[in-house]
Amino acid sequence: MQGGGRGVGNAGRPGRSTQRLTSCCAQPTGGNKQFYTLRDSYRGEPLDTSGSALFSPARSAVCQRAVLLSAPSQAAGRLGCRLAGPPRDLLRGPPPPPRPGPAPVTSLRSPLVQAFDSFAFADWLAQVFNSKTAELLSHHQVEIKQEFPREGWVEQDPKEILHSVYECIEKTCEKLGQLNIDISNIKAIGVSNQRETTVVWDKITGEPLYNAVVWLDLRTQSTVESLSKRIPGNNNFVKSLTGGVNGGVHCTDVTNASRTMLFNIHSLEWDKQLCEFFGIPMEILPNVRSSSEIYGLMKISHSLKAGALEGVPISGCLGDQSAALVGQMCFQIGQAKNTYGTGCFLLCNTGHKCVFSDHGLLTTVAYKLGRDKPVYYALEGSVAIAGAVIRWLRDNLGIIKTSEEIEKLAKEVGTSYGCYFVPAFSGLYAPYWEPSARGIICGLTQFTNKCHIAFAALEAVCFQTREILDAMNRDCGIPLSHLQVDGGMTSNKILMQLQADILYIPVVKPSMPETTALGAAMAAGAAEGVGVWSLEPEDLSAVTMERFEPQINAEESEIRYSTWKKAVMKSMGWVTTQSPESGDPSIFCSLPLGFFIVSSMVMLIGARYISGIP
Repeated sequence: MQGGGRGVGNAGRPGRSTQRLTSCCAQPTGGNKQFYTLRDSYRGEPLDTSGSALFSPARSAVCQRAVLLSAPSQAAGRLGCRLAGPPRDLLRGPPPPPRPGPAPVTSLRSPLVQAFDSFAFADWLAQVFNSKTAELLSHHQVEIKQEFPREGWVEQDPKEILHSVYECIEKTCEKLGQLNIDISNIKAIGVSNQRETTVVWDKITGEPLYNAVVWLDLRTQSTVESLSKRIPGNNNFVKSLTGGVNGGVHCTDVTNASRTMLFNIHSLEWDKQLCEFFGIPMEILPNVRSSSEIYGLMKISHSLKAGALEGVPISGCLGDQSAALVGQMCFQIGQAKNTYGTGCFLLCNTGHKCVFSDHGLLTTVAYKLGRDKPVYYALEGSVAIAGAVIRWLRDNLGIIKTSEEIEKLAKEVGTSYGCYFVPAFSGLYAPYWEPSARGIICGLTQFTNKCHIAFAALEAVCFQTREILDAMNRDCGIPLSHLQVDGGMTSNKILMQLQADILYIPVVKPSMPETTALGAAMAAGAAEGVGVWSLEPEDLSAVTMERFEPQINAEESEIRYSTWKKAVMKSMGWVTTQSPESGDPSIFCSLPLGFFIVSSMVMLIGARYISGIP
């Protein structure tokens, strides 16, 4: 077997075990410690503890999973609370199909929480949970169209996003009605969203001025390079500070604000110097609030039937990765989680202290769970393309028809057979921050087939995680003993085993992997004035986790990793940027094309002259 060494497909004994760990559940306020049996959220049957179920109540013993995982601020504004943070990316696995014949619940009196999760930058998922058992009672998913008007540009229609939120509200409420559950039991809504995706709207009419520019968009690369030249080398003030209509509230929270490069993460205010540097009027920016407080109430909309959720408080707001950190109960210094979605995002809690990285990581606000509560910070490593590479194999190459097929193909061969895939479609993020990089597949032979490429794509996700984990270990000084993971891609067991092999530490996955929704729910339920969720340490209980142990030796792991890094070096320096002063690109920017056009014109003129045509 060449290059890739022994893979997981032929091991036959996946390195998994099921454990009970005390880090992932919350209990009712004032309640005694309890342990809950994991049960199917539709039928009430005990769950298989192998973690095969995508949704289960295991993530929280009481969680009122309240989350309106929001679209950009335009959508939230129409809902009664405008958020200046973006919708988020993260290609998560699809929710499970509705199961037939759910038993009607006629006597349910527990508080419920609705969660709207932008679990991929092209999908919205609404979830309703029982706050006492964390049972998933209702869910609905809507896919949002992505627009690519030019190479490197990624956009979404803000109105479509808003409509998808309305549809999710309606459909989940309808399904609750079919279960004989009164929607008045929904007591709170939380908000989580894509960070850095941006939309601007008219504050009088509420109409968007342009499409939402998604965080993967590359159009401002040359602008960023131009601005970077204006930053004094001995005084990088950017790095040291940052990481409506009808009565709507225009606000955001500290986690979203900290991703704009306009926010002072020490004073927790918009920074005048930064706003002047970037030419952003401070008056158009939202008010900045904590991640857990009542921002406003849902208002009736003509787009919602019967005023669904009118008057329900919107009381939780976090950027997607901060929400996942909270959902993984990473409340202690040094605790970290990695979310596998469209990209990969590894965050480590650094407590009340800002830790600045020397190895390509970002310093960001982790959360602030209450007006009078202290702020917590985190180090973050970001990978642009993770689950998005699976979508690319499906939509662009047609290697697979569904995202789930990738695991089957990879399992057939159990190795990449020396094939390495660097999916630098949008350049390389942490720890390189190299915008000139582009995707490559190398190490191909006549023996290579689509199964090897599928395996290499999964390995690429794991290798990129290894790179940011190594950087985080160097910055923090204490290597992680295991990695907590979440996100839709974690349902892929081949991927999880590969990750344990490549990191050479255990990988630990909760049985309910969508912890972003959980974190926003916790923030909403714990808000002052809502108070249906306790985040006190004594109220945390055990939860079933799935654990993947390394199944290869350390030497083999290092060989595969070093070969990957060689491939990464080959991906760099593929493109150069154009300065913004040069205006729109001309066809003559391409020398071969320009030469062809000019020579063709000369030949045409010469032919007309020779033939005597006037």
